[in-house]
Amino acid sequence: MAGGDGGTEPPAWGVVGKVTCAAWIRRSGGGANRLLVVYGRAGTASSPPILDLFTFDARACTLASEPLLRIAMGEDEDDAPRAIAVHPGGAEFVCATAKGCRQFKLVSEDFSINLIAMDSPPLQSVGPQRCLAFSTDSAKFATGGEDGHLRIFHWPSLRLLLDEPKAHKSFRDMDISLDSLFLVSTSTDGSARIWKIDEGVPLVNLTRSADEKIECCCFSRNGKKPFLFCTLVKGNDILTMVLDITNWKRIGYKRLLRKPISTISVSLDGKYLALGSHDGDCCVVDVQSMQVSHLIKKVHLGSPISSIEFCPIERIVLSTSHQWGAEITKLDVPSDWRVWQIWLLLLSFFLASAVAFYTFFKHTTLL
Repeated sequence: MAGGDGGTEPPAWGVVGKVTCAAWIRRSGGGANRLLVVYGRAGTASSPPILDLFTFDARACTLASEPLLRIAMGEDEDDAPRAIAVHPGGAEFVCATAKGCRQFKLVSEDFSINLIAMDSPPLQSVGPQRCLAFSTDSAKFATGGEDGHLRIFHWPSLRLLLDEPKAHKSFRDMDISLDSLFLVSTSTDGSARIWKIDEGVPLVNLTRSADEKIECCCFSRNGKKPFLFCTLVKGNDILTMVLDITNWKRIGYKRLLRKPISTISVSLDGKYLALGSHDGDCCVVDVQSMQVSHLIKKVHLGSPISSIEFCPIERIVLSTSHQWGAEITKLDVPSDWRVWQIWLLLLSFFLASAVAFYTFFKHTTLL
């Protein structure tokens, strides 16, 4: 196994801690290490907080039995990973801890992969963060703190584009739009704001009544008609609402999971929306019809799901909770047509037409 600072063998740690956060890493090119999973683990009496990097077989939906590499994050509990955001290019990621954020870079060396800790003072000094997000254009990175501080950095220079110490009371959730122009953020007090990233200013506060709390949020990803999805608590009613991002007005509501929601996520192609509940259930919704396509009961039994992320290349989700760690679930949803399947179907139609044409003229007498 490669180490984190030059490929040395890691020490023989004892029983490692539970998974506290996880993320997919899709690397450019092909090969066996194209799709990886990174786990952040808490420390134990015999092991420090660590990062594990695994290979993943998407077709078989199986994680490697042993990590490709493992590195220590530090010696005390404040070094434990809390959240991970992967750069869209797949060559680096940021890990949040109680002390701040740490940047790591994946480096391929011959037939192995090494994980290098980068020196990033602007990230390391931000303190505990609840939300991390990269923009789709790879040029922005945002952090939302437990203290309500919003920072948006230019990537990779880490020049501050927006620095708002009092964005919220404390961050609840955050996402960046597909066109990388807007950021949506929600607060633990139930409020939500839209930010114009390039101008570095708040654009609008989402409207809500006195008995409403906006909690989770994410933008649509299909690029055709952009929406914003938010979960809304109104008394004892739990709703998923859809907003038009051209005017930030509500389009409609839907009761989907019918229980308190702890996290939401959208697939990279924008076709599916996943919602995780406070008691460990998860449902996957077809965005076009807004109907539940797959319901996963008790995937994190009795524990709030802290994160859900769709696999970049298959209908699989990676979910985490503080009690049960990480779970990988293959979804029972209609399969997508691949390019080679479409060409094969067209070729079959062409051959069938050619055979029919030949048979017709072979048995036809021309006068």
